Amino acid sequence: KAKKEEEAFRACREKIAQHGLKMKLVDVEYQFDGKKITFYFTAEHRVDFRDLVRDLAKYFHTRVELRQIGVRDEAKWVGGYGPCGRRLCCAAFLREFESVSSQMAKLQNLCVSPDKISGLCGRLMCCLLFEREFYEEVARKFPKVGSKVSGEDGRVYEVSKVDIFRDRVYLKDEVGMEVQMSSEELSRWRRPLRRLLGRIRRRGDE
Repeated sequence: KAKKEEEAFRACREKIAQHGLKMKLVDVEYQFDGKKITFYFTAEHRVDFRDLVRDLAKYFHTRVELRQIGVRDEAKWVGGYGPCGRRLCCAAFLREFESVSSQMAKLQNLCVSPDKISGLCGRLMCCLLFEREFYEEVARKFPKVGSKVSGEDGRVYEVSKVDIFRDRVYLKDEVGMEVQMSSEELSRWRRPLRRLLGRIRRRGDE
């Protein structure tokens, strides 16, 4: 069976080239009774392969089916190793694919460069999903980068950096002086900015 599938793969690839179709053959599956051959392929756009199917059916003298799969399915099918050095998650244990967005990389403070967060399939890595809930929960403890924080010293600071792993928040005042503290220290140290601005306005009115 394996030898027949290998020969069918080679023959189908030649036929695809002859028909000038923009599709990539991924795998071939022979039915045990030999009455059907299924060819799996990927393509960026819809492909009219009706003539190819007729040609293949005539060549193999059996029923032929062409089935288009996605690039993530291809990676799952072919397998391989990710940049982490481990077997691809899709090939190892994933049963279904969920939607992955670049926002998940930003949430984890990862570089959003496509070549850094994309898998072998060219899509965003599935593992960006695995720790999403953890990062969403932790993010609630920290202020957003760029937000304003008023301290117990009466000055207004801007959040310049957040390090959730070291539990550190970095603040800068108007002159660029930096202060760092833990999220718990910040919650005790900060004062509501609205209250502070109200006091400043009242002083200006006096």
